[in-house]
Amino acid sequence: MDNKFDLIVIGAGSGGLAAAKRAASYGARVSIIEGSKIGGTCVIRGCVPKKLMVYAANSNNDIKNSSGYGISFEDLTFNSEILLKNVKDEVSRLSKMHLNSLSKLNVKVFNGWGSFIDQNHIEISCPNTGKSINKISGERILISVGGKPKRLNIQGGQFLWSSNDLFELNSFPDSILIVGGGYIACEFACIFRNLGIEVTQVIRSNNLLNGFDADLSNSLKDTIISSGIDLLFNEQLSSVSKKRDVLEINFKSGLKRVFNSVLVAAGRTPNLDNLKLTSIGLEMNGEYLKVNEFNQTTKKNIFAIGDIIDKPNLTPVAIEQGRVFADNYYGGLSRLVNYKFVPKAVFTIPELASVGMTEKEAIEKFSKENIKIFKCKFVPMSNTFKNNKNKSMLKLVVKKIDDKILGCHMFGDASSEIIQMASVALNAGVTKKEFDMTMALHPTVSEEFVTMY
Repeated sequence: MDNKFDLIVIGAGSGGLAAAKRAASYGARVSIIEGSKIGGTCVIRGCVPKKLMVYAANSNNDIKNSSGYGISFEDLTFNSEILLKNVKDEVSRLSKMHLNSLSKLNVKVFNGWGSFIDQNHIEISCPNTGKSINKISGERILISVGGKPKRLNIQGGQFLWSSNDLFELNSFPDSILIVGGGYIACEFACIFRNLGIEVTQVIRSNNLLNGFDADLSNSLKDTIISSGIDLLFNEQLSSVSKKRDVLEINFKSGLKRVFNSVLVAAGRTPNLDNLKLTSIGLEMNGEYLKVNEFNQTTKKNIFAIGDIIDKPNLTPVAIEQGRVFADNYYGGLSRLVNYKFVPKAVFTIPELASVGMTEKEAIEKFSKENIKIFKCKFVPMSNTFKNNKNKSMLKLVVKKIDDKILGCHMFGDASSEIIQMASVALNAGVTKKEFDMTMALHPTVSEEFVTMY
């Protein structure tokens, strides 16, 4: 009985933890397998430690730019060793908190990597030696192993960091090259630059943040350039060589540059390699596992959630998928995940956030004549006396025929907090007229959303 469970969860990230806890709360006998710290990407090497670094960068940026408010300083310094130690301590605290909550719910935790023997049996291997240490069986199995950073297959690629490596550092470098134009690359570019580090960002295309509204991308581009980050568009690395304490980078254009370190943030891919999925013959949807609307794979007792399926790869989405799974199969409910209006944010400096359709998506679906764009761009009051004059940008995408708001986008401080509440409105089917009828709260940035004409 010690090795037989109602539910086996492979991967103790946000989604897996949510499913395991919810299923156990219904009385299911649950086990969870994890070869690293409990918490997964978001808690250990993603959202949480990154956001703590963003707070540090924002604090440093605010102090440096606030002389107009009468705030003066001498010999302002930043000690990355203190920040990184505190971040690691907080991550460990959160991991232990999750472990304690699993214990209180009688969820059996196996420290190791799980792989399939057949569709009901899992082998657990030691995270250090790779040797088999246990075998367990489950009536249902939930795969929630998350994603992993993509690596560059080039000469000298072993010298390049991934985003995982950043959270293991003891101190920050003096200069860094960041490869990629997505949200991870842009976030770390802003973190490092606003903490006084020399940053160059190389992007293989001609724009930042593919998939976000173009006005958001352009606003970020302007701010990144004004902050002193060197952007290299339409460029790629060809090789890397280590020269004493620096890395010499050869670009495909023939350009050569030298940096203390290089971070590759060029996307993520499902972390499925070690599961031995060929032994059970699960069908794939490209690089993702194929699932139905209930997150069930092509084997009826095996389910998948999070970054390994073709849905928005976001922590709250994985958590909801895990809870919906547990509610349906252990709580007697019948629920589906609501993917209609999923908000997303990029924690650059300043940050940006979005919910619903971009202008481009709306045009492609309804045609340009059938949508209306409302937009404003301005220097926020908070920057009145600051040295920088970064502008905020707010934008609404509206369908003409029924006045429904299709998309809401914002660039500027507190964008994520504001767009979270805008998501509630869009999910309820709000119209532009209803935005207009809402009283403004003055003086705020967000009041522009209800006063745009």
